[in-house]
Amino acid sequence: MRIDVHAHVWTDDYLDLARDYGKSDTDTQRGLGAGLSPADIEARFALMDSAGVTHQVLSAAPQSPHFTDADHALHAARFVNDQYAETARRWPERFLAFASLPLPHIDLALKELTRALDELGMAGACVTTSVLGRTLADPTFTPLYEELDRRGTLLYIHPAGLGAGTPLISEHHLTWSIGAPIEDTIAIMQLILAGIPSRYPRMRILASHLGGALPMLLQRADNQVPWEAPDTPEKPSTAARRLWYDTVGHGHVPALRAAAATFGADRLVLGTDFPYEAGDLYRTAVSYIEHADLPSGQTRQILDTNAPTLLNL
Repeated sequence: MRIDVHAHVWTDDYLDLARDYGKSDTDTQRGLGAGLSPADIEARFALMDSAGVTHQVLSAAPQSPHFTDADHALHAARFVNDQYAETARRWPERFLAFASLPLPHIDLALKELTRALDELGMAGACVTTSVLGRTLADPTFTPLYEELDRRGTLLYIHPAGLGAGTPLISEHHLTWSIGAPIEDTIAIMQLILAGIPSRYPRMRILASHLGGALPMLLQRADNQVPWEAPDTPEKPSTAARRLWYDTVGHGHVPALRAAAATFGADRLVLGTDFPYEAGDLYRTAVSYIEHADLPSGQTRQILDTNAPTLLNL
């Protein structure tokens, strides 16, 4: 199995629902070939085959059902989870899926998590790097982490696409080019400072984009956290090794090498960010790992063995 853990399906009916409930950026997801029409599916499978990818794990983030209105959040979560679960059931040899949760409504989220895992057979849950202005280290989410830890279930974290909350990013056409990996970096460090990876060791946390800037910053964090955040329960470098990271790096070999050297190749799993990396970019998302001059055993780990282990397959 060669599993791409970072891929999306966008259907117009779900995007319409998200737009009607207040999402402002749904148009960026349309017309990219990520729908469920026969033509879209045929083209997706041909692309996967051309890259040697057998499976994709689908996630709805950043179009997550995170809404202030609890009814809207629950309806959107059930809608997209049913859609994703049906897609995985229809093509089990191609797809798995992560559940979306009606956050920040934690009681509803716990019920939907139970339904998604026990009834729909989904592979874990996904959230964005922040939820309606809340950090993932907010105590609001403690019951969710407790349940994920109890189940030994995977939590996938994807950028929210909010420019890390600063107009210096979002108002200067930088939301996805640098804003997304900055959001990754911030979210991971917030979890680390709060001690969440060590407090919930059976909850398997998967972060996006090679951990953002963390491979370049982890030694700095080790040096500065003791005086800046002295209550942090363990060194950031120790905590960071408890997480997994997808390899979405837009074919930049030095970034991949830095992540492998920083976290260990055993913590990296193949990701492509389909449909945003399509065509040759999709194939490069796989081939750049093969051409990174990593030890051959590490290359095989990243491409073929880490993801099935992470997903308990």
